[in-house]
Amino acid sequence: MMVSSTRDRSCAWVGLDHFVTTLEVNEMKAAVCYENNQPVRVEDVDQEGPRAAEVRVRMVASGVCHSDLSVVTGVLPLQLPCVLGHEGAGIIEEVGEGVTNVKKGDHVVLSWVTPCGACFFCQIGRQNLCEFGAQLNLTCKMPDGTTRLHKDGKDLHAFSALGTMAETAVVPANAAVKVPEDTPLEKAVLVGCAVMTGVGAVFNTAQVTPGSRVAVFGTGGVGLNVIQGAAIAGAEQVIAVDMNLRKLEFAKEFGATHTVDASKDDPTPQIREITGGLGVDFAFEAIGRKESIQQAYASCRKAGTCVVIGVAPFTESVKLNAFLLPMLEKRLVGCWYGSANPHFDIPRLISLYRAGKLKLDELVTKTYKLDEVNQAFSDMTEGKNARGVILF
Repeated sequence: MMVSSTRDRSCAWVGLDHFVTTLEVNEMKAAVCYENNQPVRVEDVDQEGPRAAEVRVRMVASGVCHSDLSVVTGVLPLQLPCVLGHEGAGIIEEVGEGVTNVKKGDHVVLSWVTPCGACFFCQIGRQNLCEFGAQLNLTCKMPDGTTRLHKDGKDLHAFSALGTMAETAVVPANAAVKVPEDTPLEKAVLVGCAVMTGVGAVFNTAQVTPGSRVAVFGTGGVGLNVIQGAAIAGAEQVIAVDMNLRKLEFAKEFGATHTVDASKDDPTPQIREITGGLGVDFAFEAIGRKESIQQAYASCRKAGTCVVIGVAPFTESVKLNAFLLPMLEKRLVGCWYGSANPHFDIPRLISLYRAGKLKLDELVTKTYKLDEVNQAFSDMTEGKNARGVILF
């Protein structure tokens, strides 16, 4: 249960002419990472109410994503302590001054890239690369450079300025995308990250065509959505590659026509064999390892496209043969958040789900309470789930 108290705080919103002089502070439970490679702590924290251009969302569900675990392990070097969670869905509980895109009671899916709509990249239709959203992801603070989360008088960061592994989240209003009220938020939550990233990589980044041959390296939450995106796009062959046999079984459920066990040998020769020696038209790497990126690139045919989705450690580099680059005309491209426009693509994906064409129910293998977040991370690491979801 939330306990409300009120504190007087004076604060300015950068770029706006008005000031907020009194903010209500709620006490609520959140999953906080204090140290790398240590268990996440679920505890009561203080949360200020929304300021101008912000909303408070009562969370219904938060997905358990490998990126959250990467904060814990230090692969993503964010400032700590940090409230985890960036894949979330809930109901608008309170709106700050000037908010017009949503209202109290609206059901929303959150986008972990908050598009400003005004920067160069938003203007050219690349909202996923928004400079404003990138800054929020880097600092894990609100647009005015402050945080709404505190513990014992000290500031807490919020992953992607969201912090969805909490009972409520105060987020930038542009991060909240309204969905129909009858949308099951405990399933639609996955559209906010895993589904958007995977299906978006197929639809937006690669633009897979009917009859294509596709290979997907890594069949976790994102990889499974690449697979089902390729199936929806009409790919003739969808080859799933992983070292975990259970994950390969999941892949079949989402549209994989072939599976390759990469635990023993380089999967590239098997992919070549499946495709009659030619290679695939599109290869997707959804792991974040230089070895699998190189294998994915090698599995492409001449003039094929290799899409890198997985985030590797900053120190990793990929080796390519410079002589063959012009000769083979292959394309090696990155994919950030499915090359998506969240305010267009989230409703589009929800529509595909409601039409029975996009699998969301099947993605949720197991649900957890917030107190079970460490178990959820453990199950994800062991490959037990297609996707785990924390329910509030």
